[in-house]
Amino acid sequence: MLRRLAAATVATPLLPSLAKAATGKRKPKRIIFFLQNQGFDPKTCIPAGMTNSGSLAKAKLPEPIEALEPYKERLHIINGLHGMHTSPSHSAFFGALGGYRGSDGVPPSGPTIDYELSKVLPETLLPHLCIGMDSAENMKAKPTVANLSASGAGQPIFMHSNPNHLYQMLYGGISQGEIRKQHEARSSMFDQIEQLAITKGVGLHGINKQRYGQYVNGFNDINGLRERLNKVSGDLRKFAPKVDQRYTRPEFETDWHDVLLDLGISALKSGITSVLTIGSGRGEIFGAWKGLGVEQQGHNLGHMKQPDNPIWIKIRQYNSRMLVKLIQELDSVPEGSGTMMDNSLIIYTSNNADYQHTSGKNWPVMLLGNYDGAFKTGCFTQLDSKRPINALYTSILRASGVEIDRFNMSEQMAAKFDSSTGPLKEVLA
Repeated sequence: MLRRLAAATVATPLLPSLAKAATGKRKPKRIIFFLQNQGFDPKTCIPAGMTNSGSLAKAKLPEPIEALEPYKERLHIINGLHGMHTSPSHSAFFGALGGYRGSDGVPPSGPTIDYELSKVLPETLLPHLCIGMDSAENMKAKPTVANLSASGAGQPIFMHSNPNHLYQMLYGGISQGEIRKQHEARSSMFDQIEQLAITKGVGLHGINKQRYGQYVNGFNDINGLRERLNKVSGDLRKFAPKVDQRYTRPEFETDWHDVLLDLGISALKSGITSVLTIGSGRGEIFGAWKGLGVEQQGHNLGHMKQPDNPIWIKIRQYNSRMLVKLIQELDSVPEGSGTMMDNSLIIYTSNNADYQHTSGKNWPVMLLGNYDGAFKTGCFTQLDSKRPINALYTSILRASGVEIDRFNMSEQMAAKFDSSTGPLKEVLA
Protein backbone atom coordinates (compact mmCIF):
# COMPACT_ATOMS: atom_id res chain seq x y z
CA MET A 1 0.00 0.00 0.00
CA LEU A 2 2.80 2.36 0.95
CA ARG A 3 4.72 1.55 -2.24
CA ARG A 4 1.69 2.24 -4.47
CA LEU A 5 0.68 5.51 -2.82
CA ALA A 6 4.11 7.05 -2.53
CA ALA A 7 5.75 5.84 -5.73
CA ALA A 8 5.31 9.13 -7.60
CA THR A 9 6.39 11.25 -4.67
CA VAL A 10 9.50 9.19 -4.03
CA ALA A 11 10.72 9.95 -7.52
CA THR A 12 10.03 13.67 -7.21
CA PRO A 13 9.53 15.23 -3.79
CA LEU A 14 6.95 17.98 -4.02
CA LEU A 15 9.17 20.30 -2.03
CA PRO A 16 12.76 19.58 -3.11
CA SER A 17 15.51 21.48 -1.35
CA LEU A 18 16.38 24.57 -3.36
CA ALA A 19 19.90 25.51 -4.37
CA LYS A 20 20.35 29.23 -3.89
CA ALA A 21 21.83 30.73 -7.04
CA ALA A 22 21.94 34.27 -5.72
CA THR A 23 21.50 36.21 -2.50
CA GLY A 24 19.38 39.19 -1.70
CA LYS A 25 16.00 40.17 -3.07
CA ARG A 26 15.44 39.22 -6.69
CA LYS A 27 12.69 40.00 -9.13
CA PRO A 28 10.10 37.26 -9.41
CA LYS A 29 10.45 35.42 -12.70
CA ARG A 30 8.68 32.45 -14.19
CA ILE A 31 9.24 29.97 -16.99
CA ILE A 32 6.71 27.94 -18.95
CA PHE A 33 7.73 25.03 -21.18
CA PHE A 34 5.07 23.83 -23.63
CA LEU A 35 5.99 20.67 -25.55
CA GLN A 36 3.72 19.29 -28.26
CA ASN A 37 4.46 15.70 -29.25
CA GLN A 38 4.89 14.30 -32.79
CA GLY A 39 7.32 17.04 -33.88
CA PHE A 40 7.19 20.74 -34.76
CA ASP A 41 7.58 21.26 -38.50
CA PRO A 42 9.20 24.68 -39.07
CA LYS A 43 6.88 25.37 -42.00
CA THR A 44 4.00 25.60 -39.52
CA CYS A 45 5.58 28.58 -37.77
CA ILE A 46 7.96 30.41 -40.15
CA PRO A 47 6.27 33.12 -42.27
CA ALA A 48 6.19 32.35 -45.99
CA GLY A 49 9.23 33.65 -47.85
CA MET A 50 11.34 34.18 -44.71
CA THR A 51 14.62 32.35 -45.16
CA ASN A 52 16.97 34.70 -43.34
CA SER A 53 16.91 36.20 -39.86
CA GLY A 54 14.84 39.36 -39.59
CA SER A 55 11.98 41.28 -38.04
CA LEU A 56 8.47 39.86 -37.85
CA ALA A 57 6.90 43.33 -37.95
CA LYS A 58 5.77 43.13 -41.59
CA ALA A 59 5.49 39.36 -41.79
CA LYS A 60 2.23 37.42 -41.64
CA LEU A 61 2.29 34.42 -39.33
CA PRO A 62 1.26 31.05 -40.86
CA GLU A 63 -2.27 29.75 -40.31
CA PRO A 64 -1.33 27.21 -37.60
CA ILE A 65 -0.04 29.98 -35.30
CA GLU A 66 -2.12 32.91 -36.56
CA ALA A 67 -3.64 33.36 -33.08
CA LEU A 68 -0.25 34.80 -32.08
CA GLU A 69 -0.41 37.57 -34.70
CA PRO A 70 -1.44 40.26 -32.13
CA TYR A 71 1.52 39.20 -29.97
CA LYS A 72 4.26 38.81 -32.56
CA GLU A 73 6.19 41.74 -31.10
CA ARG A 74 6.68 39.39 -28.14
CA LEU A 75 7.51 36.39 -30.33
CA HIS A 76 10.91 35.02 -31.32
CA ILE A 77 10.91 32.11 -33.82
CA ILE A 78 14.16 30.13 -33.83
CA ASN A 79 15.04 27.63 -36.55
CA GLY A 80 18.27 25.69 -36.90
CA LEU A 81 19.07 24.38 -33.43
CA HIS A 82 19.67 20.63 -33.33
CA GLY A 83 19.25 17.69 -30.97
CA MET A 84 20.99 14.90 -32.85
CA HIS A 85 22.71 13.74 -29.67
CA THR A 86 19.32 13.09 -28.02
CA SER A 87 18.31 10.28 -30.44
CA PRO A 88 14.71 11.51 -30.65
CA SER A 89 13.08 9.17 -33.24
CA HIS A 90 9.53 8.84 -31.79
CA SER A 91 10.45 11.13 -28.90
CA ALA A 92 13.52 12.28 -27.04
CA PHE A 93 11.57 11.79 -23.80
CA PHE A 94 13.73 13.20 -20.95
CA GLY A 95 16.35 14.19 -23.50
CA ALA A 96 14.16 16.94 -24.94
CA LEU A 97 14.56 19.08 -21.81
CA GLY A 98 17.74 17.38 -20.64
CA GLY A 99 19.80 17.77 -23.80
CA TYR A 100 21.07 14.18 -23.62
CA ARG A 101 20.16 10.78 -25.07
CA GLY A 102 16.60 10.01 -24.05
CA SER A 103 14.86 7.39 -26.13
CA ASP A 104 11.93 5.17 -25.10
CA GLY A 105 12.73 3.28 -21.91
CA VAL A 106 15.98 5.19 -21.29
CA PRO A 107 15.98 6.72 -17.79
CA PRO A 108 17.07 10.34 -17.34
CA SER A 109 20.83 10.73 -17.10
CA GLY A 110 20.65 14.09 -15.36
CA PRO A 111 18.36 16.97 -14.36
CA THR A 112 16.27 18.66 -17.03
CA ILE A 113 16.33 22.39 -17.65
CA ASP A 114 12.92 23.03 -16.09
CA TYR A 115 13.99 21.46 -12.80
CA GLU A 116 17.31 23.32 -12.83
CA LEU A 117 15.46 26.60 -13.26
CA SER A 118 13.14 25.76 -10.37
CA LYS A 119 16.22 25.67 -8.13
CA VAL A 120 17.61 29.05 -9.14
CA LEU A 121 14.45 31.17 -9.40
CA PRO A 122 13.09 32.78 -6.22
CA GLU A 123 11.66 30.12 -3.94
CA THR A 124 7.97 29.20 -4.18
CA LEU A 125 5.77 26.73 -2.31
CA LEU A 126 5.91 24.27 -5.20
CA PRO A 127 9.02 25.09 -7.22
CA HIS A 128 8.06 23.02 -10.25
CA LEU A 129 4.69 21.87 -11.60
CA CYS A 130 4.27 19.47 -14.53
CA ILE A 131 0.96 18.82 -16.28
CA GLY A 132 0.37 16.28 -19.03
CA MET A 133 -2.40 16.22 -21.63
CA ASP A 134 -3.42 13.01 -23.40
CA SER A 135 -6.45 10.99 -24.43
CA ALA A 136 -9.23 10.76 -21.85
CA GLU A 137 -8.57 7.04 -21.42
CA ASN A 138 -4.87 7.54 -20.69
CA MET A 139 -5.40 10.46 -18.33
CA LYS A 140 -7.90 8.44 -16.29
CA ALA A 141 -5.93 5.19 -16.32
CA LYS A 142 -2.58 6.89 -15.66
CA PRO A 143 -3.25 10.14 -13.75
CA THR A 144 0.49 10.64 -13.37
CA VAL A 145 3.25 9.70 -15.80
CA ALA A 146 6.94 10.60 -16.05
CA ASN A 147 8.44 11.12 -19.51
CA LEU A 148 9.78 14.67 -19.81
CA SER A 149 11.22 16.14 -16.60
CA ALA A 150 13.78 14.88 -14.11
CA SER A 151 15.49 16.13 -10.96
CA GLY A 152 18.60 14.06 -11.59
CA ALA A 153 19.94 10.81 -12.98
CA GLY A 154 17.26 8.13 -12.60
CA GLN A 155 14.90 10.60 -10.89
CA PRO A 156 11.89 11.31 -13.12
CA ILE A 157 9.36 13.99 -12.24
CA PHE A 158 5.72 13.04 -12.62
CA MET A 159 3.18 15.01 -14.63
CA HIS A 160 -0.34 15.52 -13.30
CA SER A 161 -2.98 14.48 -15.83
CA ASN A 162 -6.14 14.20 -13.72
CA PRO A 163 -7.32 17.77 -12.96
CA ASN A 164 -9.47 16.58 -10.06
CA HIS A 165 -6.41 15.19 -8.27
CA LEU A 166 -4.37 18.30 -9.02
CA TYR A 167 -7.13 20.65 -7.88
CA GLN A 168 -7.45 18.70 -4.66
CA MET A 169 -3.70 18.94 -4.07
CA LEU A 170 -3.53 22.68 -4.71
CA TYR A 171 -6.87 23.95 -3.47
CA GLY A 172 -8.48 21.14 -1.45
CA GLY A 173 -7.85 23.00 1.80
CA ILE A 174 -9.94 25.99 0.72
CA SER A 175 -12.69 24.04 -1.03
CA GLN A 176 -16.16 23.10 0.12
CA GLY A 177 -18.37 20.04 -0.21
CA GLU A 178 -17.08 16.81 -1.72
CA ILE A 179 -13.68 18.20 -2.74
CA ARG A 180 -13.02 19.28 0.86
CA LYS A 181 -14.11 15.89 2.20
CA GLN A 182 -11.82 14.05 -0.19
CA HIS A 183 -8.95 16.39 0.65
CA GLU A 184 -9.37 15.85 4.40
CA ALA A 185 -9.71 12.08 3.99
CA ARG A 186 -6.57 11.86 1.86
CA SER A 187 -4.66 14.18 4.20
CA SER A 188 -5.59 12.08 7.20
CA MET A 189 -4.52 8.94 5.37
CA PHE A 190 -1.16 10.46 4.41
CA ASP A 191 -0.55 11.54 8.02
CA GLN A 192 -1.31 8.05 9.31
CA ILE A 193 0.82 6.32 6.69
CA GLU A 194 3.75 8.63 7.36
CA GLN A 195 3.65 7.77 11.06
CA LEU A 196 3.17 4.07 10.30
CA ALA A 197 6.11 4.16 7.92
CA ILE A 198 8.34 5.80 10.53
CA THR A 199 7.42 3.16 13.10
CA LYS A 200 7.64 0.14 10.83
CA GLY A 201 10.93 1.20 9.27
CA VAL A 202 12.86 1.21 12.53
CA GLY A 203 13.91 -2.43 12.31
CA LEU A 204 15.11 -2.33 8.68
CA HIS A 205 18.74 -2.29 7.63
CA GLY A 206 20.88 -1.44 4.61
CA ILE A 207 19.25 -0.73 1.26
CA ASN A 208 15.77 -1.58 2.56
CA LYS A 209 16.09 1.02 5.30
CA GLN A 210 17.28 3.62 2.77
CA ARG A 211 14.43 2.84 0.39
CA TYR A 212 11.90 2.92 3.22
CA GLY A 213 13.27 6.27 4.29
CA GLN A 214 12.59 7.63 0.81
CA TYR A 215 8.94 6.65 1.11
CA VAL A 216 8.73 8.36 4.50
CA ASN A 217 10.31 11.51 3.06
CA GLY A 218 7.86 11.42 0.17
CA PHE A 219 4.87 11.51 2.47
CA ASN A 220 6.55 14.14 4.61
CA ASP A 221 6.86 16.35 1.52
CA ILE A 222 3.19 15.84 0.63
CA ASN A 223 2.08 16.74 4.14
CA GLY A 224 4.49 19.67 4.28
CA LEU A 225 3.08 21.12 1.07
CA ARG A 226 -0.46 20.75 2.37
CA GLU A 227 0.41 22.63 5.55
CA ARG A 228 2.13 25.44 3.65
CA LEU A 229 -0.80 25.83 1.28
CA ASN A 230 -3.21 25.96 4.21
CA LYS A 231 -1.21 28.83 5.72
CA VAL A 232 -1.78 30.99 2.63
CA SER A 233 -5.34 29.82 1.98
CA GLY A 234 -6.68 33.37 2.14
CA ASP A 235 -4.56 34.46 -0.80
CA LEU A 236 -5.19 31.26 -2.73
CA ARG A 237 -8.94 31.84 -2.79
CA LYS A 238 -8.45 34.70 -5.24
CA PHE A 239 -6.78 32.42 -7.78
CA ALA A 240 -8.51 29.05 -7.46
CA PRO A 241 -10.38 28.18 -10.70
CA LYS A 242 -14.09 27.48 -10.52
CA VAL A 243 -14.87 23.78 -10.58
CA ASP A 244 -17.47 22.90 -13.20
CA GLN A 245 -18.66 19.80 -15.06
CA ARG A 246 -15.54 19.76 -17.24
CA TYR A 247 -13.72 18.34 -14.20
CA THR A 248 -16.21 15.63 -13.30
CA ARG A 249 -18.08 15.02 -16.56
CA PRO A 250 -15.78 15.97 -19.45
CA GLU A 251 -17.36 15.55 -22.86
CA PHE A 252 -13.98 15.37 -24.60
CA GLU A 253 -10.38 15.02 -23.48
CA THR A 254 -9.84 18.66 -24.45
CA ASP A 255 -12.11 19.65 -21.54
CA TRP A 256 -9.47 18.20 -19.23
CA HIS A 257 -6.71 19.82 -21.29
CA ASP A 258 -8.40 23.20 -20.79
CA VAL A 259 -8.86 22.89 -17.04
CA LEU A 260 -5.33 21.56 -16.57
CA LEU A 261 -4.11 24.71 -18.29
CA ASP A 262 -6.34 26.78 -15.98
CA LEU A 263 -4.79 25.07 -12.96
CA GLY A 264 -1.29 25.68 -14.27
CA ILE A 265 -2.07 29.36 -14.85
CA SER A 266 -3.60 29.70 -11.38
CA ALA A 267 -0.47 28.17 -9.83
CA LEU A 268 1.67 30.76 -11.63
CA LYS A 269 -0.55 33.74 -10.83
CA SER A 270 -0.91 32.80 -7.17
CA GLY A 271 2.83 32.33 -6.80
CA ILE A 272 2.53 28.65 -5.87
CA THR A 273 5.07 27.85 -8.57
CA SER A 274 7.48 29.66 -10.86
CA VAL A 275 8.12 26.85 -13.36
CA LEU A 276 5.36 25.15 -15.33
CA THR A 277 5.95 22.31 -17.79
CA ILE A 278 3.12 21.34 -20.14
CA GLY A 279 3.38 18.07 -22.05
CA SER A 280 0.74 17.75 -24.78
CA GLY A 281 0.91 14.05 -25.58
CA ARG A 282 2.89 13.63 -22.33
CA GLY A 283 6.17 13.17 -24.16
CA GLU A 284 5.05 9.98 -25.91
CA ILE A 285 3.52 9.14 -29.30
CA PHE A 286 -0.02 9.22 -27.95
CA GLY A 287 -2.52 12.05 -27.51
CA ALA A 288 -6.04 12.83 -28.71
CA TRP A 289 -7.99 15.95 -29.73
CA LYS A 290 -11.51 14.72 -30.43
CA GLY A 291 -12.84 17.93 -28.94
CA LEU A 292 -11.35 19.74 -31.95
CA GLY A 293 -13.07 17.42 -34.39
CA VAL A 294 -9.88 15.37 -34.87
CA GLU A 295 -10.76 11.67 -34.95
CA GLN A 296 -7.22 10.47 -35.63
CA GLN A 297 -5.12 10.01 -32.52
CA GLY A 298 -1.86 8.61 -31.26
CA HIS A 299 1.01 7.34 -33.35
CA ASN A 300 -0.70 7.83 -36.74
CA LEU A 301 -0.66 11.59 -36.28
CA GLY A 302 3.12 11.51 -36.39
CA HIS A 303 3.12 9.95 -39.86
CA MET A 304 1.15 12.82 -41.36
CA LYS A 305 2.91 15.78 -42.95
CA GLN A 306 2.09 18.82 -40.85
CA PRO A 307 2.22 21.74 -43.32
CA ASP A 308 -1.19 22.47 -44.88
CA ASN A 309 -2.66 19.47 -43.06
CA PRO A 310 -6.11 20.42 -41.69
CA ILE A 311 -5.67 18.08 -38.72
CA TRP A 312 -2.35 19.57 -37.67
CA ILE A 313 -3.60 23.08 -38.33
CA LYS A 314 -6.35 22.44 -35.75
CA ILE A 315 -3.93 21.02 -33.19
CA ARG A 316 -1.37 23.82 -33.63
CA GLN A 317 -4.09 26.47 -33.54
CA TYR A 318 -5.35 24.94 -30.30
CA ASN A 319 -1.82 25.15 -28.88
CA SER A 320 -1.57 28.76 -30.04
CA ARG A 321 -4.82 29.68 -28.30
CA MET A 322 -3.39 28.16 -25.12
CA LEU A 323 -0.27 30.28 -25.53
CA VAL A 324 -2.43 33.36 -26.00
CA LYS A 325 -4.34 32.53 -22.83
CA LEU A 326 -1.08 32.21 -20.91
CA ILE A 327 0.02 35.63 -22.18
CA GLN A 328 -3.31 37.30 -21.43
CA GLU A 329 -3.61 35.84 -17.94
CA LEU A 330 -0.07 36.79 -16.95
CA ASP A 331 -0.58 40.23 -18.49
CA SER A 332 -3.65 40.72 -16.29
CA VAL A 333 -1.58 40.74 -13.09
CA PRO A 334 0.42 43.92 -12.33
CA GLU A 335 4.01 43.33 -11.25
CA GLY A 336 6.55 46.06 -10.61
CA SER A 337 6.21 48.70 -13.31
CA GLY A 338 4.63 46.20 -15.71
CA THR A 339 2.89 42.82 -15.54
CA MET A 340 3.78 39.23 -14.70
CA MET A 341 4.22 38.53 -18.42
CA ASP A 342 7.01 41.12 -18.59
CA ASN A 343 9.03 38.92 -16.23
CA SER A 344 8.08 35.61 -17.84
CA LEU A 345 9.30 33.42 -20.69
CA ILE A 346 7.27 30.82 -22.59
CA ILE A 347 9.17 28.19 -24.58
CA TYR A 348 7.10 26.30 -27.18
CA THR A 349 8.60 23.37 -29.04
CA SER A 350 8.29 19.59 -29.37
CA ASN A 351 9.85 16.69 -27.53
CA ASN A 352 10.37 15.22 -30.98
CA ALA A 353 12.33 17.94 -32.84
CA ASP A 354 10.81 18.71 -36.28
CA TYR A 355 8.89 15.55 -37.14
CA GLN A 356 8.27 11.90 -36.33
CA HIS A 357 11.22 9.51 -36.93
CA THR A 358 13.56 12.50 -36.98
CA SER A 359 17.32 12.51 -36.56
CA GLY A 360 16.97 15.71 -34.55
CA LYS A 361 19.01 17.72 -37.04
CA ASN A 362 16.54 20.63 -36.77
CA TRP A 363 14.70 21.58 -33.58
CA PRO A 364 12.40 24.61 -34.07
CA VAL A 365 11.51 26.68 -31.01
CA MET A 366 9.25 29.64 -30.33
CA LEU A 367 9.91 32.01 -27.44
CA LEU A 368 7.23 34.35 -26.09
CA GLY A 369 8.15 37.18 -23.73
CA ASN A 370 11.47 38.86 -23.04
CA TYR A 371 12.05 37.69 -19.43
CA ASP A 372 12.59 41.18 -18.01
CA GLY A 373 14.38 42.36 -21.13
CA ALA A 374 16.80 39.44 -21.40
CA PHE A 375 15.62 38.09 -24.78
CA LYS A 376 15.14 39.63 -28.21
CA THR A 377 11.55 39.60 -29.43
CA GLY A 378 9.58 40.39 -32.57
CA CYS A 379 11.99 38.50 -34.80
CA PHE A 380 12.91 35.32 -36.64
CA THR A 381 16.37 33.78 -36.24
CA GLN A 382 17.77 31.25 -38.69
CA LEU A 383 20.74 29.32 -37.27
CA ASP A 384 23.11 26.97 -39.08
CA SER A 385 22.25 23.73 -37.20
CA LYS A 386 25.67 23.69 -35.53
CA ARG A 387 24.49 24.49 -32.02
CA PRO A 388 22.38 22.14 -29.87
CA ILE A 389 19.25 22.80 -27.84
CA ASN A 390 21.58 22.78 -24.82
CA ALA A 391 22.84 26.19 -25.96
CA LEU A 392 19.32 27.61 -25.67
CA TYR A 393 19.02 26.15 -22.18
CA THR A 394 22.38 27.69 -21.30
CA SER A 395 20.99 31.03 -22.50
CA ILE A 396 17.95 30.74 -20.24
CA LEU A 397 20.13 29.87 -17.25
CA ARG A 398 22.38 32.86 -18.00
CA ALA A 399 19.31 35.12 -18.16
CA SER A 400 18.30 33.66 -14.78
CA GLY A 401 21.58 34.71 -13.19
CA VAL A 402 23.56 31.47 -13.49
CA GLU A 403 27.08 31.82 -14.88
CA ILE A 404 27.33 28.69 -16.97
CA ASP A 405 28.85 27.98 -20.39
CA ARG A 406 27.32 24.56 -21.05
CA PHE A 407 24.24 22.71 -19.85
CA ASN A 408 24.40 18.90 -19.57
CA MET A 409 27.15 18.62 -22.17
CA SER A 410 30.68 17.42 -21.53
CA GLU A 411 33.64 18.83 -23.42
CA GLN A 412 33.93 15.54 -25.30
CA MET A 413 30.28 15.67 -26.35
CA ALA A 414 30.51 19.36 -27.21
CA ALA A 415 33.48 18.72 -29.49
CA LYS A 416 31.19 16.57 -31.61
CA PHE A 417 27.86 18.39 -31.34
CA ASP A 418 28.50 22.09 -30.51
CA SER A 419 30.40 24.57 -32.67
CA SER A 420 30.76 27.13 -29.90
CA THR A 421 30.38 27.67 -26.17
CA GLY A 422 28.19 29.80 -23.93
CA PRO A 423 24.72 31.17 -24.68
CA LEU A 424 23.17 31.95 -28.06
CA LYS A 425 24.12 35.55 -28.80
CA GLU A 426 21.38 35.60 -31.45
CA VAL A 427 18.60 35.31 -28.86
CA LEU A 428 19.85 37.32 -25.89
CA ALA A 429 19.18 41.06 -25.91
